[in-house]
Amino acid sequence: MAISRIAIGAPGEASHPDAIRAAFAEFFSMLIFVFAGEGSGMAYSKLTDNGSATPSGLIAASLSHAFALFVAVSVGANISGGHVNPAVTFGAFLGGNITLLRASLYWIAQLLGSVVACLLLKFATGGLETAAFSLSSGVSIWNALVFEIVMTFGLVYTVYATAVDPKKGNVGIVAPIAIGLIVGANILAGGAFDGASMNPAVSFGPAVVSWSWTHHWVYWAGPMIGAAIAALVYDNLFIGDGAHEPLPHNDF
Repeated sequence: MAISRIAIGAPGEASHPDAIRAAFAEFFSMLIFVFAGEGSGMAYSKLTDNGSATPSGLIAASLSHAFALFVAVSVGANISGGHVNPAVTFGAFLGGNITLLRASLYWIAQLLGSVVACLLLKFATGGLETAAFSLSSGVSIWNALVFEIVMTFGLVYTVYATAVDPKKGNVGIVAPIAIGLIVGANILAGGAFDGASMNPAVSFGPAVVSWSWTHHWVYWAGPMIGAAIAALVYDNLFIGDGAHEPLPHNDF
């Protein structure tokens, strides 16, 4: 069982240079991702004079997030694993692929990266609002919760299949592309309903800068639940105890 492989980490791990470098990699990857993704939405609002959402706007959001995540995962992959998402980190932790101490560093770095990206956007755009995620008209919090659970399940399942599974072989080469594509596809599916976050950090930055917290918990609970289900399903069904690679103790 994956739960039996959960590790807290060595006492000095949080201050180890490799862990610090990995956290910085997550910070910069998240900054790149949020700046491009949130920035594309702000650019759309400026071009349409804060007009209502349109199908073309949804497609633009899907493409910008897919491209930006592809790059963000790629540039961080060799240093931190390119999580760029607290939910992905949580899924990796439940599967025994990262310790709790290192995961905590990642979470802090990811949240800070998102906040800094939104602050930079607010300054660079002359004070335009960094809109927080919100539910569309007629969408309940439970509708949104299910959307976030299912979409994040698809994302973390893809991460496990293409990047975590020891049997991935050459599929690992296309992992950043696959991860970016599933996020782009999920935005096309759920963007019109709840914004399709799938990423607590992506929701956190705009919420902090705009100080808007309505239904914010949905964008944490949904992704974390979806990530946990995907990690436990994939790890137990397709990786198993025999094929699981132990955590490299010499890294810390």
